[in-house]
Amino acid sequence: MSNRRIFTEEFKAGAVQLVVSSGRSVKEVATELGIKEGTLGAWVRTWRAEHPDAGVDEPGPVEWAKYKALQAENAALKRENEFLGKASAFFAAKHL
Repeated sequence: MSNRRIFTEEFKAGAVQLVVSSGRSVKEVATELGIKEGTLGAWVRTWRAEHPDAGVDEPGPVEWAKYKALQAENAALKRENEFLGKASAFFAAKHL
C-alpha cells in the first residue's frame, strides 16, 4: 500500500501562491499545509522557472492554473461543438 498523496493542480497552485505572494518560507507553508518541504520547494522552483519575469503585475500560480483549466475546457467545447455541427448537418441531409 502506497502512502503517496496526489495533489490537484489547484492545490499546488494555491500552495505556490502562498510562498510567492506572501514572502513566507517554503518550510513554513509546507508545515502549515501538512506536506513535505521538498515537494513544495519543487513546485515553487518549477513555477519560478516557468515565470522568470514574475512581478507584481504578473498573474500568480492560482490564476495560471485557472487559465490552463479554462483553455482545456475551451478546447473540449470546441471539439464538441464541431461534432454537433457535423451531426446536425448529417441528420438534416438525411431528412431531405
